[in-house]
Amino acid sequence: MRKKFHLTGIFIILALFLSTGCGGIGPKTVARDRFDYIKAVSDSWEKQMLLNLVRLRYVHAPVFLDIASIINTYSLETELEAGASWNAFIPGDSQIVGGRGRYTDRPTITYTPLVGEKFTENLMTPLPVSGILALLQAGWPVEFVFRISVQTINGIENRSGAELMRRSLDPRFNSLLEALGKIQTSAGLSARVKPLGEKKAIVMFFGREPSEEILMEMKNVRRILGLNPDSWEFRVVYGSVATDDKEIAIQTRSMLKIMIELASHIEVPEKDVAEGRVTAPPKEAASQFPPLIRIKNGDSLPADAYVGVRYRKRWFWIDDRDLPSKRVFAFSMILFSLTETGGRAGAPIVTVPTN
Repeated sequence: MRKKFHLTGIFIILALFLSTGCGGIGPKTVARDRFDYIKAVSDSWEKQMLLNLVRLRYVHAPVFLDIASIINTYSLETELEAGASWNAFIPGDSQIVGGRGRYTDRPTITYTPLVGEKFTENLMTPLPVSGILALLQAGWPVEFVFRISVQTINGIENRSGAELMRRSLDPRFNSLLEALGKIQTSAGLSARVKPLGEKKAIVMFFGREPSEEILMEMKNVRRILGLNPDSWEFRVVYGSVATDDKEIAIQTRSMLKIMIELASHIEVPEKDVAEGRVTAPPKEAASQFPPLIRIKNGDSLPADAYVGVRYRKRWFWIDDRDLPSKRVFAFSMILFSLTETGGRAGAPIVTVPTN
């Protein structure tokens, strides 16, 4: 009876061990992989963006590596040995139970450098006017969007801090954005695509029943832009100069130009400026043009930095308590989506085979 019990126990152990190997590890990895890869990709993308801003500040060309695909293969192999023996003539018997297992995790990540035509399309092509207006329709403040992504409106210049493209801020630009902001807040600013003959045009229009205060702001916008005082809707085109008084010409910035503008605000060591390694920041009163973003530098990285990178033996970072800078930095990354073309995938493909 005892020998029969030993054999039964061995086969029960064998069945339990094999059943654990057949349960599958695929479903168990979904939650872990999804969130781990989201964090890894987003953190690396933010650091890559900040590093390229710092490189531009020191007159290096930006270099981007897109993640084209992530393939992670899991494998779980199990092996079990069992045996029993006894001798009716010699007292005693023996049983043997053994097992082996092997788990492998093989991630394969494919990177695609942003060069050639892709570089031109993503970084050097001006943002589409339709995309900028779509952001306004989605509720983004016009003052925030235009200050970052627009260089001129009907010839009225935004500030440009890049050393080779430096432009002073036209005082009318701030007045224009302030007036447009009030109109937008009152729901008096909208845009749509309207047929014009055989073509279609983007049209910006004002609400027809504004309050007295908003009506004055609309008149102010028409005056600053040289628009027809009796018109309520205006064609919006890409360009620096309008062709008539019913057109608004917006010259948008490219992503490279936006990055150069953000980079011009980076704080750099005075030693690097004195040695001619980097230019001094523009001397402008903060009241005239507050910095778009504040990127600090130091010998060590604060523990609570929003994002930070090491460059030239120093750390550059954005303070986690600096909400305006965090918003601008995050928005600049969102703007990359406006430069994507239909022929390219907009996000990395993550494939996780399991067996």
